[in-house]
Amino acid sequence: MRLDAVDHRLLAALAEDARIPNNALASRAGVAPSTCLARVRRLKEEGVIRGFHADVDPARAGRPLQAMIAVQMRGAARTRLSAYLQRLADLPGVLHVFLLGGAHDFLVHVAAPDSDALNEFVIEHLSTDPDVALTETNLIFQHARAGWY
Repeated sequence: MRLDAVDHRLLAALAEDARIPNNALASRAGVAPSTCLARVRRLKEEGVIRGFHADVDPARAGRPLQAMIAVQMRGAARTRLSAYLQRLADLPGVLHVFLLGGAHDFLVHVAAPDSDALNEFVIEHLSTDPDVALTETNLIFQHARAGWY
């Protein structure tokens, strides 16, 4: 699917505020409200827009400790990376999972209530898994949401 300037303006406005009313979105994109509605519908149908989500602050939601955990799988488990990615994504406290090329197979972004809970997560869900060869936990002190669009 080819995106034009209007599509990019729509995506930028929605990335900034997914709850923007259609008439305001249309105005920002420079199109009629009916055109805007049709364009957004098409962007969703084509998979360009995957969904609309709340940007929840983990700290204010009771999970102030965030970490990026690098996971390296054992050789035999590499045939099941896609399934393992989804399994990781379904674990409690997981915010994002990235399948990587390089020394590590995954980066898992987690939020936990405290260091004991983070330690328990790593041990219970990763270190004791026979498919996991190695984990490396890095604490996140600060982060900023990028304004990609």
